[in-house]
Amino acid sequence: MFENLTERLSKTLKNVSGKGRLTEDNIKDTLREVRMALLEADVALPVVRDFIEAIKTRSVGQDVAKSLSPGQAFIKIVQNELELAMGEVNESLDLATQPPAILLMAGLQGAGKTTSVAKLGRLLKTRDKKSVLVVSADIYRPAAIKQLETLAAEVGVEFFPSDITQKPIDIANAAIAYAKKKFIDVVIVDTAGRLHVDGEMMDEIKDLHRAIKPIETLFVVDAMTGQDAANTAKSFNETLPLTGIILTKADGDARGGAALSIRHITGKPIKFIGMGEKVDALEAFHPDRIASRILGMGDVLSLIEELETKVDKEKAEKLARKVKAGKGFDLEDFREQLIQMKSMGGMTGMMDKLPGMGKVPSGVKNQVNDKSTDQMEVIINSMTKKERGKPEIIKGGRKRRIAAGSGTQIQDVNRLLKQFMQMQKMMKKMSGKGGMRKMMGSMQGMMSGAGAPPGRR
Repeated sequence: MFENLTERLSKTLKNVSGKGRLTEDNIKDTLREVRMALLEADVALPVVRDFIEAIKTRSVGQDVAKSLSPGQAFIKIVQNELELAMGEVNESLDLATQPPAILLMAGLQGAGKTTSVAKLGRLLKTRDKKSVLVVSADIYRPAAIKQLETLAAEVGVEFFPSDITQKPIDIANAAIAYAKKKFIDVVIVDTAGRLHVDGEMMDEIKDLHRAIKPIETLFVVDAMTGQDAANTAKSFNETLPLTGIILTKADGDARGGAALSIRHITGKPIKFIGMGEKVDALEAFHPDRIASRILGMGDVLSLIEELETKVDKEKAEKLARKVKAGKGFDLEDFREQLIQMKSMGGMTGMMDKLPGMGKVPSGVKNQVNDKSTDQMEVIINSMTKKERGKPEIIKGGRKRRIAAGSGTQIQDVNRLLKQFMQMQKMMKKMSGKGGMRKMMGSMQGMMSGAGAPPGRR
């Protein structure tokens, strides 16, 4: 996420290091580079203009705190302004009403609206312990109704049936009446999307809004459309009283223009951010954490939250006890770690949240990708139980059989075994005194090793 902007800003912000005081002269070139970085990220021009002016006003003549270098002071100013541009703090959903709390979802076709309904339903159920009912008022696409029904079953929330012969208002009212009878906490109403903003669509959704009086009206928009996302949200907001934005497909957005433009242009907060296609890939939008990611500082808080919600604690404790007891770490344990990692958005999703990843060369990042983790899992699946428990017995003939069974090459099997051995060493270090510090040192060594030229590892 935001790779291009992160890379460009990281290089640019080095220019002010080593200065005893921030002056107009020594930050002029840096500000020009920051401006270009934001424009290349497809941030809306008025946002860029105000952003640069605010940084300039706060930076010029500022004495640097004794504990900070000027570069760090300037980066802190940039970080604060990024947070301000995106809204400073996360604004959660307002569910303080007589149940059911009604949420109305609006957006253009293809933005990921129906998927976001299911993701949000899952989040409210698992995180907030709410009972949730979802309903589709999209009478133009029968496939949309079926899609929502399938997704509702997948995430474990209740689905209210509807069909294309009904009117959207009748569908929504029937769902709300059912929710009241069943004491359901939240009703999420999916609406029809269009390929562009048109009068007919706006009139229909305005009438629906007036009829059901939702406590939250959320606009779902594709992050990859850049500042166009902000302009579309503005058009909707002029017709419909939006309460917040859900920004989808942010994992594929290397620029960041939408995230940095929407709040400024619409005045509405981004409440959630979609980070992938999986039903659990929806996060609360925290401007401070996103600003930290943009500046290559990582997002450890979000990573900890993911660990809390997605890692199987029982399995993790069992493995920790096993390693501590000196029983070793085998390939079955390694496979389990790969599965847990996938549940957290894969290696690329985790790397995005680790501090300092902005400084890691792109060539190294490309080597640590989710395709390679998937391949490793397939290779381990092709092994016998004995081989997983005693990796040292995997020699020539066994390697050939495993490679053939997994549709890979012998060198792929060798690479897996090498990475497993490195992980095994890390686990041994973790079981001793100062374990976590030693493990982090090993991980850094692995990363720098991955980027070294062939023959020099």
